[in-house]
Amino acid sequence: MTQALIELSGLGFAWPGHAPLLDIPAFRLEPGETLFLKGPSGSGKTTLLGLLGGVQKPDRGSIRLLGQELTALSAGARDRFRVDHTGYIFQQFNLLPFLSVRENVELPCHFSRLRAARATQRHGSVDHAATALLAHLGLKDPQVLSRRADALSIGQQQRVAAARALIGQPELVIADEPTSALDADAREAFIKLLFAECREAGASLLFVSHDQSLAPLFDRNLSLAELNRAAVATEV
Repeated sequence: MTQALIELSGLGFAWPGHAPLLDIPAFRLEPGETLFLKGPSGSGKTTLLGLLGGVQKPDRGSIRLLGQELTALSAGARDRFRVDHTGYIFQQFNLLPFLSVRENVELPCHFSRLRAARATQRHGSVDHAATALLAHLGLKDPQVLSRRADALSIGQQQRVAAARALIGQPELVIADEPTSALDADAREAFIKLLFAECREAGASLLFVSHDQSLAPLFDRNLSLAELNRAAVATEV
């Protein structure tokens, strides 16, 4: 069996003074796989994504990303590992409003030498990598690339967020409800663009959403409520 990109084993987590929120016996995400993870309210989605990013540590169990045991790393080392190997597309996009489109996309390369080196090796420079990604995602107008992020439409912000997640070829892209503000046609079109860019970069995609209609587009779909034996009634 090949090494999993993500492998969880015996994972448990509870906030102090609260009942267990996560109890996941086992989970794998394979290299290059696209996985739809249905994350309804109360299933522990937000906490799980924090654990995968190394923002929090579990109470018990193992979290391995690219073979590295995250629980064995210090907080600073987990932060560095996350920015080197994981790209995030957030539900609210989390673009910095005072930066331009291009500056937002290039941000991960300022924090990760590895991603900056990969972007430069593939495209000649970080700047060229940002331009190419944005063009592939439908943002080719030079005037748009120099525009402040807070002057963009929702659809444009979404594409900028995707380009920022993908620059420098992180092995894992995590998308947390990134299509909730789009209509059905726009959602499917965006996901197909995202698939194409992940394939080009060789990245695995973990796509978390409550919209089950998107699930058939993915290699595999899974419900976190079924995966997590400690699923509760309200989201944390």
